[in-house]
Order: sequence, then structure tokens, then C-alpha cells
Amino acid sequence: MMENVASVTVTRGTSLREALSILDRTGAGLLLLVDTNGVLERTLTDGDLRRLILAGNSLDDTLQPTPQIHSHVLSEGSSRRDALDLMNEKGINHLPVIDANGKVVAILDRKEIDQQILLSTPHMGDAERAYVEEAFRTNWIAPLGPNVDAFEREFAAKVGVKHAAALSSGTAAIHLGLRLLDVGAGDRVFCSTLTFAASANPIVYQGAEPVFIDSDDMSWNMSPAALERAFDTARAEGWMPKAVIIVNLYGQSADMDPLLALCEKFDVPVLEDAAESLGATYKGRPSGSFGRMGAYSFNGNKIITTSGGGMLVSNDGKLIERARFFSTQARDPAPHYEHTEIGYNYRMSNILAGVGRGQLMVLDERVKARRAVFAAYRDAFHDVAERITWMPEPDWSYSTHWLTVCTLAPDAGITSAELMRRLAGEMIEARPLWKPMHLQPVFRHCRYFTDGTESVADRLFAQGLCLPSGSNMNTAQIERILSAIRNILH
Repeated sequence: MMENVASVTVTRGTSLREALSILDRTGAGLLLLVDTNGVLERTLTDGDLRRLILAGNSLDDTLQPTPQIHSHVLSEGSSRRDALDLMNEKGINHLPVIDANGKVVAILDRKEIDQQILLSTPHMGDAERAYVEEAFRTNWIAPLGPNVDAFEREFAAKVGVKHAAALSSGTAAIHLGLRLLDVGAGDRVFCSTLTFAASANPIVYQGAEPVFIDSDDMSWNMSPAALERAFDTARAEGWMPKAVIIVNLYGQSADMDPLLALCEKFDVPVLEDAAESLGATYKGRPSGSFGRMGAYSFNGNKIITTSGGGMLVSNDGKLIERARFFSTQARDPAPHYEHTEIGYNYRMSNILAGVGRGQLMVLDERVKARRAVFAAYRDAFHDVAERITWMPEPDWSYSTHWLTVCTLAPDAGITSAELMRRLAGEMIEARPLWKPMHLQPVFRHCRYFTDGTESVADRLFAQGLCLPSGSNMNTAQIERILSAIRNILH
């Protein structure tokens, strides 16, 4: 955006020579012809000046003979999307912005505004290429190889567990985890309701029924009070869940101690869904290392990525050995293809594991960058804390802030949906919080437990949104987002 409009402003008393000199000096591509009151009459290009010369005007003549035409302009307060739509429609690359008095306040340049800021994009480093090239050089392309083995070892060490199996997705990790816990037809599984469908879908893969558990206000993750109410109800009705899936949202661990205590009391195993919380800790211990098993995701938008991939971890080596068996089509040891159980094609490729190894090396840097993005948001809007509430970070939590998430107060003057729509007009991607699973049409028949008062997940979904949080965003992009939000709020 060219803010210094005065440098390209001319009047009808300006000579053709001076007008051409300004175009040459500024490289702006257009001039602003204004009247004696500074009101825009029209824009001028070098083509308009050439036509004046061809009409018989000399370089020392003024712009007085310039014909009056309607130039394309944008009103102050219009969005970037409005500007680009008009530029595309008219086939132009520069667009004056005028105020209510018809005076130019800025000139928009397509090259500068045609840049979308996305929610969370992959952030690649330098080491990934070396591991991938090694896979090509040694022809280890299949879903086996030294990168897979090394990635499993290095990942397990990073999250403080003994064993890990590299898989094709985080969903595959949850699915295998449930299979290994013998979840089957007719069983029930407790699962956090405020999550992505990938946390709950594998329950149905196994023919079991999800039972959804509400969030708490302290962490936005599974509520211990709601979980206790669900367990008490199950006991009173004469059944128990086969497993509990505790989801760690947006880079933050759930409050694991009371949740684990309840699961141990009722002797029900925990599968920890840490798809969004790699790099986070709970009381100093890595998120995802608390349950009988933990599942991670390396999808393209996660804090580190293998483009697509996941990991199942456990301190029980036999479980991970079985996971590898099932993930490679459950092939029995035989000289021919022998199968006594149903398996899956869930193994990670050696190439993608190489990407994962390189990404794992910079995990701490990515966490630091995401936390810095969150701090920028928090600090920029500390003066409107009564209107914007950020996802809490309890004393026991070290959050990665994989995504910066917030809620808008009911009296904030704008809804989260409207703020997202306005940001989209500025080509800034923001998204709603996860729609709770108990509100999803596909799970409308499933039971749902709160703490007995309100549904926290419903409120968070209604009022919340996720803001751009990429670790590769630069200072200018962050300031652009902050400025857009300030303008919308004020």
C-alpha cells in the first residue's frame, strides 16, 4: 500500500514534462489528478500522457487538456477482498482509496495486497532435505527403512516414552490404539466432545459407541467433574466404558492428574490424543506420555509435519509391536502371505519419516515461535481484556499455543462469526473452534455429559475463534493481523 499519495499527485497546472518525471522517479505506475480542493478528478498513466503528446501538446504544456473520465476508486474502509475483486473485474493493478470528501488517502498495489495469511502453514527447515535425499540415494522409498526406525527412536526419546510406531496419520494411531485396547462392537468409549472428528471416528470404526465428555473452563480440555459424572452414571446403570480418549487441544494438555485418578479408580485405560499438543508439557512432563498409549499427528497444519503422518507411543513394548503388525496388513511370519487377523495399511513411508526427523530437530524453535505469536496477540489487546478472552494457560501447563484461540464476550460488540468474516475480507484466515462432537449430526444419538450445570463446550464453540498462528509468520504479517483486528473492534 502506497501511503505517500502526495508524491504522485498532480494538478491541471502541472506540465507534461514534470508529470513524466514523477512517473519515472516514483515508479508508481499512475498519477493522481486532483482539483484545487485536492479532490480526485481521475488517475493518469504513461499511456494517457503519451496520448496528450500525440494530440499535439508539447512537454512544456500543462495537463489542462486532459479529458475528464470516471476512474475506478475504492471507498475508505473497504476490505482487501473488495479491492482485489474490483482490480480483477477491471483488469487494473493500482487502485486509489478515497475518503468521504473524495480525497485520496492511499493507493493500493495488487502485489502488496494479494497475499493471504493462512491459519497454520507448514514450516520447513534445512535438515529435512538431507534425510529425504538419503532415502532416494539408498532407494529406501517403501513404508520401511532407516528413517522410519530412527524417527521412532528419536520421537520416543523426545516425548519421554520407551516405544513408538510411525504411522500414516494421527487417526490411524487412535484407531490402532483402540484396537489394541480390545474396543469392539457394543463397547462404549468416553471421548472429549470439543475436538476434531478424527478423535471420535475410530471409535465407530471399531463398532463401538462414543460417549462425549464436556470441557472445563480452566484448560478447555476434558472436565474432571464431567468425567466423574459420566463414570458415576455408568456404574449406576451397570456398565463401564472400554477406554477413555482424553484430547489435548490447541497445544495444551488436559488436567491429567484428576482425569487419570478417575480412570484408575474405575480401572479404565486412557488413550491420550496428543495430535495438537506435541511439545507441550503437564507439570513438566511431555503431553501424550500419560495414557496407556498416546497418539500424535503430523498433518500439514501441525506444529511439525511430515505432510501426513502420525505416531503411536507407549511404554508397553508389546503394544507397539502389535501396532506395527496391524499397520502392515497383519502379515504373519511365513514365506508366503499368511493372514490370521485383519490388518491395515497404516505404516509411514521412509521418505516422510525423513521429513519428520528434520522437523523434530526444530520442534523447540517452533514452539518458541508459536508462543511468541500468542504473546503478540495477548499484549496487543490487553486493553480490551473484557471483550477478548484467550485460552487459559494454568500454572501446571506449558502450552505450545499451536493455535492462538480466544472467545469474544457476548457484549463485545461483534460476534466471532462476524469477526472471521471481516478478517476474511482482509485476506486473513480465521476459523471457528471445533464444533463439539455431541452437536455433530453424525453423533446426534450419542450421550453427552457435562458437570451438571452448563455445557462449556457449547459456549466456547459459540464465542470462540482461531487466529493465524504459523511459526513462519513474519513481523509484518503479525502486525497486519493486529491492525485489522484493531480496526474491526474499534
